[in-house]
Amino acid sequence: MDHPIIEIKNITKTYRLGGEDVHALDDVSITIQKGEFIAIIGPSGSGKSTLMNMIGCLDQPDSGQYFLDGEEMVRMNDNGLASVRNKKIGFIFQNFNLLPKLTAWENVELPLVYSGLPTKERRKMAYDSLNKVGLGERANHLPTQLSGGQQQRVAIARALVGNPPILLADEPTGALDSKTSKEILDILRELNSQEHTIILITHDMEIAKNAGRMISIQDGKLIMDEGDRIGNSAINQNGHKEYQKQ
Repeated sequence: MDHPIIEIKNITKTYRLGGEDVHALDDVSITIQKGEFIAIIGPSGSGKSTLMNMIGCLDQPDSGQYFLDGEEMVRMNDNGLASVRNKKIGFIFQNFNLLPKLTAWENVELPLVYSGLPTKERRKMAYDSLNKVGLGERANHLPTQLSGGQQQRVAIARALVGNPPILLADEPTGALDSKTSKEILDILRELNSQEHTIILITHDMEIAKNAGRMISIQDGKLIMDEGDRIGNSAINQNGHKEYQKQ
């Protein structure tokens, strides 16, 4: 059997704020298989952003283990983490993070600039990625010439351009209206059907329901995981497995 694409074991992360220790993550363990569509949900300050940073190799835990595609990330140096991010994780952000003076295809091409690929090949990959999200005809438009939904499609195309196995989407519909949000979620579902592992970070339960599995975090602790198969768990009234509070 293949190893999980993500395996987090007993991760903790503590920050010192205002003279007090804040436990952003407190003994969190999660296993994610290849091809899953996961929603990580929690209110502001719950620890979900810290967890996202751990999964995305943007931060390191104080203790615990993190295996990404079978490779241990903890104690890996910055260059090693940057290399893993570049090859295995595509990031999609709430505010798109597009460079305003670059066209759509130039924004999409950007992650490939330091890859050593020839310019012609990079450009073809960028156009192919834009076509996947239905924006091939807008390749030469600047972000200011695109709607919010179109800008997010460009951001998704940029995340896809290197064909990473994991797409990490941080509140990808947070800046969009409900109709456009549905369109973006439809794209994520389609990408998931193409075997991309999708990890969606959100505070919105309605958005989270679009995923195949929901993980809830609060005060740095995992309080519910629909995919949990181990540990001290119980079935709650909605039929989900929920961690029993000690």
